Amino acid sequence: MALLLHCASSFIPVMALFSLLLNPCSCFNPKLFINVSKLQADYNWSPAVATWYGSPTGAGSDGGACGYQNDVDQPPFSSMVSAGGPSLFKSGKGCGACYQVKCMADAACSGTPVTVVITDECPGGPCISDPVHFDLSGAAFGAMAVSGRADQLRQAGVVQIQYKRVECSYPGVPVAFHVDAGSNANYFAVLVEHEDGDGDLSAVDLKEAPDTDAWLPMKQSWGAVWNLDSSAALRAPFSIKLIDESGRTLVAENVIPTDWQPGKTYRSIVNFNA
Repeated sequence: MALLLHCASSFIPVMALFSLLLNPCSCFNPKLFINVSKLQADYNWSPAVATWYGSPTGAGSDGGACGYQNDVDQPPFSSMVSAGGPSLFKSGKGCGACYQVKCMADAACSGTPVTVVITDECPGGPCISDPVHFDLSGAAFGAMAVSGRADQLRQAGVVQIQYKRVECSYPGVPVAFHVDAGSNANYFAVLVEHEDGDGDLSAVDLKEAPDTDAWLPMKQSWGAVWNLDSSAALRAPFSIKLIDESGRTLVAENVIPTDWQPGKTYRSIVNFNA
């Protein structure tokens, strides 16, 4: 047993420890105690499979199924993104969630965690058959490698990894709202991005001009895009309320101005962890 050296015992580890406490033997080595904190930390990680797509050092795709468009290769995403299988993409509700991933199964793996954001969907093949599948950008896949061996790791194509959910952190970056190009006076759709904390949203509400108090629930259109279809013309400016997966609420007051235009991005001055 790890707890005793040269001390005869046939008890199970727990009984051996109990016996040791009652009758300490001279051969006890305290360095052989199990590091409980380390084991607990390891338990936070779960197994998954990772592949990569797109250019070797790129962002995988231009926006993908979450709708982030070219923002995926710009700060704060900076190409450290991933498409997710069904358990990660969650029909678009997983867009924006952050994970740490690391690999140790290949000689080129560093074992050092890297943080990625779900920005796309991996809809077929092993992404469906694997319980958890990350289809990483080429840049993110290579970031799991030992320095100088990113190309070697990418040549492996498929690796077993470990992953865990983590909070998103975008210091100094407020939540942004990109108005969908198809929006008009009666239909308003907006892409929400760069949310701290959970990163993904469970609900989005809109409030019209400041003289109204009613919050109107928006529907998830696709990916990270939410919309509101109204029989009457909507009156700007709009305030937008975000509710994350943990139930926390954030309000961006009058973030969409009176003279808003389809296709434009409007930045708030708030974020969940700001």
